[in-house]
Amino acid sequence: MSKIYDVIIIGGGPAGLSAALYASRSKLSTLILEKTKMGGQIVTTEEVANYPGSLFDEGEMETSGPKLIGRMVQQAEHFGAERIMKGVANVDFAGEVKKVYTEDGTEFQGKTVIIATGAYSRKLGVPGEKELTGKGVSYCATCDADFFTDLEVFCVGAGYAAAEEAMYLTKFARKVTVVAREPEFTCAASIAEHVMNHPQVDVKFNTEITDMRGDGILEGCTFKNNITGETWDYEADEEDGTFGIFVFIGYIPATDVFKGHIAMDQWGYIPTDEFMATNVPGVYAAGDLRPKELRQVITAAADGAVAATAAEKYLGQFEETTPYVATNLGQVVADEDAKSKTLDA
Repeated sequence: MSKIYDVIIIGGGPAGLSAALYASRSKLSTLILEKTKMGGQIVTTEEVANYPGSLFDEGEMETSGPKLIGRMVQQAEHFGAERIMKGVANVDFAGEVKKVYTEDGTEFQGKTVIIATGAYSRKLGVPGEKELTGKGVSYCATCDADFFTDLEVFCVGAGYAAAEEAMYLTKFARKVTVVAREPEFTCAASIAEHVMNHPQVDVKFNTEITDMRGDGILEGCTFKNNITGETWDYEADEEDGTFGIFVFIGYIPATDVFKGHIAMDQWGYIPTDEFMATNVPGVYAAGDLRPKELRQVITAAADGAVAATAAEKYLGQFEETTPYVATNLGQVVADEDAKSKTLDA
């Protein structure tokens, strides 16, 4: 009979690794399943400045995305978490013991499952975008705006996120140009007006970026007016050497494999309660695949910690000494005398 893990974690990004750390440190048998490489989107980031502890003496940047993830992996494995590099093809959450099937047909069984497959930013899909991601091309102003202080940046998108991030970028960049293929903003008129009236912001509607180029760093791009067909090139100022392109055209949750097995919203995100519990008892979701306001390493890691702690409480219901029970929503709560207590920090 195959081993039944206490916790199976699907996804090896910050949420999954944080969950693995908390679960394995609590002496739960823990398995991480990851399809490609550990770390998720953060491994494309060359410098991490907004994760607590990443800024060291005299402002020296000591932490890159890959380095931070490497430490997370090492820490989780130190406490006993197992890691298998296999993609998940199907799941069965119907029974008390959950089943996870990888792409090669292997079946893994777990008493609880934490889904941490994340979400990814929609890409423009133009030449040079992939190669220059993290080298001038970004999908997160909160993460990277500081690197473009006193430089010019382009903000791609017409929705609320693009408008909001364009305003945030004005705190750092000397000029922000919003590039939208739409003829107008699709967010609230009051927000759009605020952006268009800002002295540092220029707006180009009916416009697309058709390529990005540079030798190891973003140095130029091409624009196209999608009504007239006119194209023109932009090159980085000689003194600057580079500029920024921030893309805000939406996120796509990596949850297709779970459709039909768990409740999702209309966009494919997995709703949870405050304990990261889904509508299926014993199954939790953590990280960017949840509907949430802020998608950052720190919020993903927090979700993972909460999910693992809740999973531990859920497993405790099978022990006579535990005061915790699982509700019909899959949420783990304390007994009647302790319902007001939150999970331990």
